Amino acid sequence: MSDTPTWRSAQEAFWAGDFGSDYIQRNRSQALLAANLDFFAKALRQARGLGSCIEFGANIGMNLQALRLLFPQMAASAIEINPDAAAQLRQLVGNANVHQGSILDFAPQPAGQQWDLVFTKGVLIHINPELLPQVYDKMVAASRRWVLVAEYYNPQPVAIAYRGHTDRLFKRDFAGELLQRHPALRLVDYGFAYRHDPNFPQDDINWFLLEKH
Repeated sequence: MSDTPTWRSAQEAFWAGDFGSDYIQRNRSQALLAANLDFFAKALRQARGLGSCIEFGANIGMNLQALRLLFPQMAASAIEINPDAAAQLRQLVGNANVHQGSILDFAPQPAGQQWDLVFTKGVLIHINPELLPQVYDKMVAASRRWVLVAEYYNPQPVAIAYRGHTDRLFKRDFAGELLQRHPALRLVDYGFAYRHDPNFPQDDINWFLLEKH
């Protein structure tokens, strides 16, 4: 019997394989950690009661490292599809609860477990658009109160070539779709992080902080 996972989309196989492993070295630096500290300090300034979080698509944990510095007592969990990234994440983010596998297959244990903050940062853009509703539902179900979405924004869905590959990067109004699909969410804050910021550059990311009622 083969141990090779059966993925539901080409995008999952893409990130679980060699491309996802190569991505690790391009996204690991002290400068990125500093930029992430600035990013989350701004994006979460309206959030309260952040005792726990889970990141959907955490890679090696650069975002979680920043959050741990901002909120030292925060209990961190993560979902990561690439086994190499998940292994490094376990080392870099001490005591993190790491779920290695696809977001689409994620099921909290114990069932019904929730976190104060559920977030993505540069992950929804890489998910097959037809599967996004399932991811939205999992994010909202996992959230006790806050949902943070930090992605490339576009008013209309578009596909963009990504490092020589097609159908691997999609821009759209992720937060707007979440709000429409889940009326219990409300928009609390939003902003933009610019790649030409002189001190803390990000990757032209729009972020949206949503609260669950």
